[in-house]
Amino acid sequence: MIVKAQLIFTQYRNSYSVKVQNLEQLSVEQIQQLQEFVSNRKGLFDFNNYTFVIQKRLEFKEFISLIELSEIKANCEENLLVVESQPRIGFGQYKGMQYNELPDSYLLWLKNSYRGHDRAKIDKEIKSRKL
Repeated sequence: MIVKAQLIFTQYRNSYSVKVQNLEQLSVEQIQQLQEFVSNRKGLFDFNNYTFVIQKRLEFKEFISLIELSEIKANCEENLLVVESQPRIGFGQYKGMQYNELPDSYLLWLKNSYRGHDRAKIDKEIKSRKL
């Protein structure tokens, strides 16, 4: 019996991320299919956190259609973000966006590269996403 990938989709302002809940249970072939899916969309797969990020605005229904077209066997679930007024990033390519709208890949880059006064906000967002 083939185990279906359990995908948790989270949409942000200009990107989306997907957590693969059961990555360890998937076959090598299934993982390669996911990697190809991400690569074809110029995304980033983070095996440490079992997530992939793609810099494109996409609705959940569109994501499901893409997964089905890719013939990836998966159960998809949407993670709805509660949007409340939050501080905005004051620098860089995402200047003006709320921290909860930043792509996972950028937050992880900031974690390793940024040492400024907004560091606590960055760490808080990373912790809230469990990255």
